Parts: sequence; structure tokens; C-alpha cells
Amino acid sequence: MRLVRFGDRGREKSGLLDGMDRLRDLSGHLPLLAGEALDPAALARIAALDAEDLPLVESRPRLCAPLMHIGKIIGVGPNYHESAALAGFKIHPEPTVLMKAPSAVSGPNDPIEIPRLSNRTDWGVELAVVIGRTAKYVNVEQAMDHVAGFTLANDITERSFQLQRGGQWFKGKSHDTFAPLGPWLVTRDELRRYDDITLWLDVNGERMQEISTSRMIFKVPYLVSYISRFTRLDPGDVILTGTPGGVGLSIDPPRFLAPGDRMTLGGEGLGVQDYVCVAS
Repeated sequence: MRLVRFGDRGREKSGLLDGMDRLRDLSGHLPLLAGEALDPAALARIAALDAEDLPLVESRPRLCAPLMHIGKIIGVGPNYHESAALAGFKIHPEPTVLMKAPSAVSGPNDPIEIPRLSNRTDWGVELAVVIGRTAKYVNVEQAMDHVAGFTLANDITERSFQLQRGGQWFKGKSHDTFAPLGPWLVTRDELRRYDDITLWLDVNGERMQEISTSRMIFKVPYLVSYISRFTRLDPGDVILTGTPGGVGLSIDPPRFLAPGDRMTLGGEGLGVQDYVCVAS
């Protein structure tokens, strides 16, 4: 399934895309796309519905982030050899893990804010893993049983806040709109090849990033298992699995985002995000 949330801010509804890419209103069966509704068993019950019986949404409403009430956004540092080498980051024997504020979440077409005093705001397309069942000390073999599905993410980062302002990376990761998600949550059964899909990102029409998730150093089941050793993963938590090479920091000379720049990004089975940068 491809599950979405749509509508004006504060009045969003849950929906799904049928086999002909038409939007269907799911709110009568799934009021909130959050919490226990993301459990794989609950999603299986939704999948058993006949999409043709759901109300057809004739208009083209705003799509927002496909999840509500996200408790934690957990990022993974360098997870592609290419990106680490280009940016000068070291690959450690264990994943580098960081936090991103849930308040940074925005929709797949919402404007991206460039923070005040920013001159190094950067991009980073990523595969995001959505937790559907509580995970604590889970082993690698069982890790995917705790996953609801996947969504597209852009791990936007203000590099000077991240690297030159002292302390942890949280400051560079958490400005409003720095975690656009969507356009949809694709369930695990529909994206079986999550470990070998192409991600890409364009800035002003120029291809900056493109790579297969097969190039990940730390694979998705391992990341779910590994992170669950240090913090309980709850339904609705999101893991950002790392960005490939081609971020602005790694270009010579470095290139960063400014108001008016347009980003378009996508992934096989994950849909496309498209938005313009604006001043905060």
C-alpha cells in the first residue's frame, strides 16, 4: 500500500493511492496514521479493504508528511563510502547515530526554510524507515518484523550550525522544514527491494545525488537492531538511513542552498518531493 495524509493544515485526513494512482479517502477506516495503526497487523487489515469501495478524492489536495505524532527522528551518519570520502568524514566500526527534532518534519511539497544567519544549508536524499511495532533489543533476523514501511526523506542540514557552532549535530539538523517526508508511506510488502532502489536529488534541475541503497554500509535490518540496543523504538519513530555522495559540502568549491533554489528528489517506489527554498 501507499498511504498518505492530505488536506489543509490542521484538517488532514488519511488516504491511500489505488492501483491507478487515484487518491482514496481512508479516514473512515484509519482516522490517524500514527501509533498502533502502523503495526504490521493493523496495516494488513487496511490492505484487505477493497480500494474501489473507498471514497474517491476528485480534487488535488495538498499532500503532507504521511505520519503523525512522530516521537523520534534518528539519523545515521556516513552510511555510504562515497559520501564519507567526499565529505571527509570517517567511517567507524559502528554507525554514527544522531537526533533530529520531530518539529522539523514538513510535507513533500512544502517550502523549505533557510534559517536566519545561514550560509551553508545543505541537502541529502535518504531512505527513511518507519517503525510500526515497538522494538527493544531486537536481533537482526527479527528487525524487519518491527517495520511498518518506508518513506522518502531529505535530511537538510545547516553545516555551519552542525560543524562550527560547538556541541552535537542536533543544532544543524532541526530547523523547521529540515525533515520533509513523503509523499507517501509505502508498506514493507510493497517495497520488497528496499535494499536495492535508486535514490536521486536535483537542485535547480542539476543532478547532485544518485545511488542505489545496495551501497549502504550498514543495512536496514542491522540499523533497526543496532539502534534498539540504545533506545526503545516506538511506532511512528523514523530512522534516516544516511545520504549518498553529492551533498553541497563535498563539492569543490562547496555549494549550498539559497532562497529561490528548487529541489526535486525521489526514489523507486517512494515517489517524488518537489519544493522551493524560502527565507525564514
